[in-house]
Amino acid sequence: MFDDIRPYNDAETAAALKRASNNRLMEQISAFLFPGKDPDILRNTLNTIVGVDDFQTRVMYPAVRSILGKTTKGLTFEGLEWFDKGRCYTMLSSHRDIVLDSAFIQYLFKDNGFPLSEIAVGDNLIYNQFVEDLMRSNRMIKVTRSTNPRELYETSCTLSKYIRQRVHDQNPASVWISHRNGRTKDGNDTTEQGLLKMLSMSGSKDFAENMSELNLMPVSVSYEIESCGIKKAYEVYIKQRMGAYVKRPGEDLESIIMGIVQQKGRVHIAFCKPITQAELKSCAALDKNDRFRELARIIDERILNSWRIWPSNIAAAELLSGKEPSDPYVTSQFEKYLKEELNTLPKRMVDRRAIREILIRIYATPALRKGL
Repeated sequence: MFDDIRPYNDAETAAALKRASNNRLMEQISAFLFPGKDPDILRNTLNTIVGVDDFQTRVMYPAVRSILGKTTKGLTFEGLEWFDKGRCYTMLSSHRDIVLDSAFIQYLFKDNGFPLSEIAVGDNLIYNQFVEDLMRSNRMIKVTRSTNPRELYETSCTLSKYIRQRVHDQNPASVWISHRNGRTKDGNDTTEQGLLKMLSMSGSKDFAENMSELNLMPVSVSYEIESCGIKKAYEVYIKQRMGAYVKRPGEDLESIIMGIVQQKGRVHIAFCKPITQAELKSCAALDKNDRFRELARIIDERILNSWRIWPSNIAAAELLSGKEPSDPYVTSQFEKYLKEELNTLPKRMVDRRAIREILIRIYATPALRKGL
């Protein structure tokens, strides 16, 4: 039932990575992650992988450690104490980078002796067999995107059943899933009620019990430098003026690469207190739509309260409101960043002032929402 969406098992992973090792991109991947090393080392490693955990230990953990060392000023975290041993969770996470949000979480789990989770990823990111092999070997659950209402309903039912079963089966695993469809593009991290309704579809009990079985845990992932910031600002700009933004073929892959290689400053991940039975019962007392709205509000509150506000967020909020800079040096550095980002736009893009304001707002929104 779940073969099309579940992660690869050990045997499938070993076969998939043998296929992937022959891809022409391996040389470029090796050069970035392990500079100075012969690409054949990575190829040979992939050819000798025997399963999922072996892949995490020998390839993914050192790869993410390399990315952290090259492109961040450090990864901090809080809230691992909320994980109850022997229990698995559905982690509803803020989502700013296509692959690194979940990759950094897996790194923290591995680094601190916690079981790794599975990761829900939209199938729009799977361009070919090579990408699918790497992702499904990396504990990816494939989320089928569709505009056909009937197909969307059926695939949502399947995903909901898979997540509920995965959290509770005989060999359970936690599941990471974005709290909304796709990355946050405007800086306003809010939970989509549709996602919560999807998760509830597979339950056979009342609302509170159904949601309680999923062990919902909000998670916030915040970057000092916004992942693909200028691309997000441009997309918001086009949506505002044209009503929709249509991605070019391969654009998601460009965003993946950009997010991996760009500087991110400091990164902070906060695992929040899981949603309680009392909170779910309080939601259940409301009308059907209101209960999902209230649950989304509780999740959003957890994520916002744990969100790490960086100097870049404060500088942006001050620029947006016209306040005097509280730290002129930080503001000058932020304005320098804005100028450099805007200079990457095509010359035909004349309304840079509008895009500049959108980019500032992306940074300012978390600080403004926290009343800073």
